[in-house]
Amino acid sequence: MELLCGRHLVFSIAKLPFTNVCLNFGRRTSTATKKSGKTSRSLLPNGPDLGYFIGRTAFPAVNATSLDSATRVSPKVFFEIHGCQMNSSDAEVAWSVLRSAGYEKVDNPAQASAVLILTCAIRDSAEQKIWDRLEFYKRLRKRAVKGGLVAPKIGLLGCMAERLKEKIIDREQLVDLVAGPDSYRDLPQLLEKTASGQSAVNVLLSKEETYADILPVQLTDSSCTAFVSIQRGCDNFCSFCIVPFVRGKERSRPIRSLIEEVKSLAARGIREVTLLGQNVNSYRDLSETVAVTYRDLSETVAVTYRDLSETVTVGISPQQGTPATGNSARGFRSIYKPKVGGLRFVDLLERISDIDPELRIRFQSPHPKDFPDEVLHLIRERPSICKQIHLPAQSGSTSVLKAMRRGYTREAYLDLVHQIRSIIPDVAFTSDFIAGFCGETEDDHKETLQLLREVKYGVIFAFPYSMRENTSAQKRLADDVPQEVKNRRFQELTATFRELALTINKGRIGTRQLVLVEGDSKRSAEFMQGRADCGTKVIFPKVSPANQTEERRSPKPGEYWEVEVRLA
Repeated sequence: MELLCGRHLVFSIAKLPFTNVCLNFGRRTSTATKKSGKTSRSLLPNGPDLGYFIGRTAFPAVNATSLDSATRVSPKVFFEIHGCQMNSSDAEVAWSVLRSAGYEKVDNPAQASAVLILTCAIRDSAEQKIWDRLEFYKRLRKRAVKGGLVAPKIGLLGCMAERLKEKIIDREQLVDLVAGPDSYRDLPQLLEKTASGQSAVNVLLSKEETYADILPVQLTDSSCTAFVSIQRGCDNFCSFCIVPFVRGKERSRPIRSLIEEVKSLAARGIREVTLLGQNVNSYRDLSETVAVTYRDLSETVAVTYRDLSETVTVGISPQQGTPATGNSARGFRSIYKPKVGGLRFVDLLERISDIDPELRIRFQSPHPKDFPDEVLHLIRERPSICKQIHLPAQSGSTSVLKAMRRGYTREAYLDLVHQIRSIIPDVAFTSDFIAGFCGETEDDHKETLQLLREVKYGVIFAFPYSMRENTSAQKRLADDVPQEVKNRRFQELTATFRELALTINKGRIGTRQLVLVEGDSKRSAEFMQGRADCGTKVIFPKVSPANQTEERRSPKPGEYWEVEVRLA
């Protein structure tokens, strides 16, 4: 087991009832004509004129649309994706829009008429990678022009595009197009504008756009897994986070469009979907009137809420003492007014898991505050919902969590961990951590290391803190932890995690894991790789033909195999 942290002219030629016809194209005439001074018309006084051709020739009716689609050269697009899974999902939306507009996708940027880069702005280092790539494409375009070729147009999409807006265009003419996360429908028009030598920018954020009516198209046909974006934007406004400023207010896709997308993916052989959102478990579909009594752990008491001109019947949990629609776990609070009514994350999760019992379901990224017990019980009851929960902590210190505006304390977070384990004993946790946030002391850092030891995460995503423009931290707090201290604390975080993860994986030696085969291992074509329910990557040899049948000797991507773990 291994952990890996044109326009065109149409000529119609008809056979004519004469044999000696002289056709004179352009201004050049024959030597005989020059000597005599006579024109071709005088040489053929009785020959056919233009009217003869028009009257005698039958021109077939031409359908302009079908002819254009059959003869035009399609523009080609290349996608380069950086950052989170949401950018991968956004690329599929952008590709769906462009494919409908007649574009072809290529795997080599040198063959493309447009290169579109999906960007990240969560950290300064992520943006620096994009600037480095733009310098690469600047050199690529120079080589193309020198070779007499048409240089591709360069477009920046996503969060960095939204953050810097027109400033990107002004910097050394590296970019032709800038499109924010809510402007992918306009990509064909924006690219058409760049074809005339103009720059194109659309960074308007929307309060309604979810691309619910656009069926995403995967960039590769070989994958057996897929991302499904259920929600866009975020309302949490954690002090360190730029997401609400570059992706806008939180809004959820209607359940009907999500079910249609997942059914389509399952029919094509996809065996695992990951539901995506910035705060995925705060999902709430308010697109239609609903009247639902939500199930609870014990007795359900009916109560009526009125919201958005809808009457919704919900339940009150005696254990929580709060409406079951509140979505919040005990000990957690939200800085925004809780949403009421509609269909919630638990309803979506239940309906998605009803589609195909062999379709694995994961979700990313949730907020710890939005884990009511009914979500946990559903995860336990449904075998197709992976027993892996991403529970971003960010810090193990209550004082740092308060400065981050996370809405919980260290103690509330640990209580939630224990509650989850009591309901889902075999759960595997993953998390996010920031090293060296504003005001973090050595004691705060030690509390974070201790949190790692207590929870024992299977995977973490950790980064040194990078202050972002317009965030609450940038306006209210001092970035007072030296960079070398941030880097040291980051190294200590990752070292502690690796030590604990190795212990976890060694504990799985001798166990059998149900693995979804993804394909050949990157290490060797003699090995396969897949992912266990807990989310850990598993590397296993192809079965020897001397011991197994031909069918079992060659596992195929998308198949489930039971694998015994022998090494970690």
